[in-house]
Amino acid sequence: MKPLLTAEKLVKSFGGVRAVDGISFAIGEGRCAALLGPNGAGKTTTIRMLAGLLRPTEGRIAFTGLPERSDIRAHIGYLPQSPSFYGWMSGREYMMYAGRLCGLRAADAKRTADELLARVGLAGAGRRLIATYSGGMKQRLGLAQALVHRPKLLVLDEPVSALDPVGRREVLELLKELKRETTILFSTHVLPDAEELCDDIMIVRDGRIVVQGSLPDIRERYREPVITVRTERDEASLEWVKRRAGKAGGPVVSALPFEDGIRFAVSDLDAARRLLLREMADEGVKVARIEAGYSTLEDVFMKAVST
Repeated sequence: MKPLLTAEKLVKSFGGVRAVDGISFAIGEGRCAALLGPNGAGKTTTIRMLAGLLRPTEGRIAFTGLPERSDIRAHIGYLPQSPSFYGWMSGREYMMYAGRLCGLRAADAKRTADELLARVGLAGAGRRLIATYSGGMKQRLGLAQALVHRPKLLVLDEPVSALDPVGRREVLELLKELKRETTILFSTHVLPDAEELCDDIMIVRDGRIVVQGSLPDIRERYREPVITVRTERDEASLEWVKRRAGKAGGPVVSALPFEDGIRFAVSDLDAARRLLLREMADEGVKVARIEAGYSTLEDVFMKAVST
């Protein structure tokens, strides 16, 4: 894999707090990579350093083909988590404005604005005021703005986390198309989005990368039998989940609770299933759903950020 961008031992401190603590990774040219982690893990700080908005306290960022310590911002398209727009501008005016800021001549800015508005499905809304746009339309306009200077790397901070289901689907479908044309790095805490879009993932906890690799490699590396139990919200069931959390033994390797149940990593599916079913029956646990299978990206994520 030919790296497009390499980050080495990145550190960012704010006073006495290290928000990012020695992160190293490479983004392959033509790949789509996801930076995963819970809120406060250091994702946005890392994204802002890559986009040139924050200077690293330590470490280096290198872009293939550019001299050491070059300004890489001209090669990066950036969409923040909550982009701001001038509501009194039309979408087309905003895109022409963005093009001019990137150094395009007036005629080129107009042509590029029209091309990209069509590309993101906003050609029919280009003359409407941005203030009238939905959340999904604004995110698509933000993506168009990030592409206006034909960047080699598209960097997106939580691109769909604030959208309703319709807007989220619109943006995800657009990203599926864009990943065929350019290299993408996006941060998210929504795991299905990462599984749907990305080739590579990096899981961040407390400012450090704890898991990284290609999605197929990570699935294979961390593949283990699991049993997921979802319970009703009655007192006996909730108390059983509370007691069972973190308790291992026999065929049960680990037990991690989540919002409405508990997930067991096991060494033997059949033996663990018999054990747990007998135990839940004895203790009067009201089971809403039980699933036996193999670990998912969510299992890997929960284990990585909980240990």
